Amino acid sequence: MQLTEVVTQRVADRTGRRVKNLVVEVANTGESVVLRGRANSFHVKQLAQQGAREALPHALLENAIVVD
Repeated sequence: MQLTEVVTQRVADRTGRRVKNLVVEVANTGESVVLRGRANSFHVKQLAQQGAREALPHALLENAIVVD
């Protein structure tokens, strides 16, 4: 499995698949991660961030998920 797939799966599991149009960008062999998509609450946005952190704990993380 590629890192992008691992992080995407972890985020989806952690959020109960509540991030719409989830896009995970992993750059530089896991040194940085960008999360994009739409969530209906800040709690779901935070859960997505926690899922990404579980998968890549030392990566620089940008959580660009928009809360509607």
